[in-house]
Amino acid sequence: MNAAWGLPETLEVNGCMWDIRTDYRAILDILMAFQDPNLEGAEKQYVLLAVIYVDFDDMPASDYESAFAAATEFIDNGMKADGRNPKTMDWEQDAPIIFPAVNAVAGYEVRSAEYIHWWTFLGYFMEIRKGIFATVASLRNKKAKGKKLEKQEREFWNANRRLCVLREKLSDEDIEEKERLKHMLKSYEGGSES
Repeated sequence: MNAAWGLPETLEVNGCMWDIRTDYRAILDILMAFQDPNLEGAEKQYVLLAVIYVDFDDMPASDYESAFAAATEFIDNGMKADGRNPKTMDWEQDAPIIFPAVNAVAGYEVRSAEYIHWWTFLGYFMEIRKGIFATVASLRNKKAKGKKLEKQEREFWNANRRLCVLREKLSDEDIEEKERLKHMLKSYEGGSES
C-alpha cells in the first residue's frame, strides 16, 4: 500500500520510528498551547514534543530538533502555510462554531467518537464550505485584507460581533496590568469628583 494513502501513527526521527498520539484532541491541545500567551517558545515546543510522542521521556535531547520538525510536518499534514495569510480563526474561541461545521461534513458528532485521526479531522475541517463558521471566517478574512463588507455582511458582523471578532489573548501578566490600570483610573475618577 502506498504510504500516502495511510494515516501515520509513527514518525521517523533521525532514523528511528517513534509512536505518536494521533487523535485530533491531542493535536488541538498542542495548537491551543501554541496560542497561549503565558507560555514561552521553548515551553510551547516542549508541550508539542511531550504531547505528541508517546515515549518522549525516552527520547534523547539530541533528537528534539528533528522530532519537532517531524511533528510540525505531521500536524500541518504537509501543507504548511506561508505565514502571509491573516489569522481568521482561533481553535479555542471558535470551537462552538467549528464543531457543528465539522459534524455536518463528517455526518456525525465527532466529539462523541472515541478516536479520530488528526488527518481525518483535518480533512473534515478543510471541507467546511457553509454555515456559521464558514461565514465568520470569510468575513474575518475580508476585513483582515481591508476589503469592504457588503451591507448584509456588515449586518451579520454587527449582530454577531461576539462570534466574529477574534479576541486578543492576554498573558496573566498583561491581565494584571490591565486591572491595575483600571483600578488606578477608578481611583483617579473617584478623587476628581470631590
